[in-house]
Amino acid sequence: MSYTAIVAGSTGLIGQQLIEQLCADPDCGRILALVRRPGNFDYPKVQELVVDYDRLGDYAGQIKGDVVFSCLGTTRKQTPDQKAYFKIDHDYPLHLAQLASANGIAQFHLISSIGADARSSTFYIRLKGQTELDIAAVPFRAIHLYRPSFLDGDRKEYRFWEKTGLAVFKVVNPLLRGRLRKYRSIAVKDIATVMIRRFKSGAAGIHYYESDQIQRLADGV
Repeated sequence: MSYTAIVAGSTGLIGQQLIEQLCADPDCGRILALVRRPGNFDYPKVQELVVDYDRLGDYAGQIKGDVVFSCLGTTRKQTPDQKAYFKIDHDYPLHLAQLASANGIAQFHLISSIGADARSSTFYIRLKGQTELDIAAVPFRAIHLYRPSFLDGDRKEYRFWEKTGLAVFKVVNPLLRGRLRKYRSIAVKDIATVMIRRFKSGAAGIHYYESDQIQRLADGV
């Protein structure tokens, strides 16, 4: 049965990979990519909807489909102000979830972060944990929350520290075993693969995936 997927944060590292895999999935009939600027994609299945996330309610009538994949997020470099950061990483995904639920969309998938904890004293970790809590309270048939570790993928822009970090993880990954396995870097293609698989599984309820579990699911273990 053909399905419609809605992707927010579609130009980011995971979002781009998700779009590519959805386009390759014969069961996916349509992809609604929520974008800030037009012209990001040239795929027959992709319909771009240019949105102002501060006025997301204006587009409520167009946010309709079978599943929402939210890959929204920013960085401290892009958004040094914590209030603005909170709005992008918390308010935007939550508002999107509320609109999707009101429109009868059954599933919501969110990219969170390793260590997400609303009780943390660290701003980023607390923010991600609070976002998880608030979205988990929105009524959906299924909510899937992914907590990946360091992302392994090719960004359009060069980031020195990320390139350096990936080089370090190539050496360190085999040493991270047992409880430390979840801190291994993970390929964005594997995250996207698991997101689509978990959607198609039809599993109901609220599900949390640590980074090592995402990797096992990607590997079919």
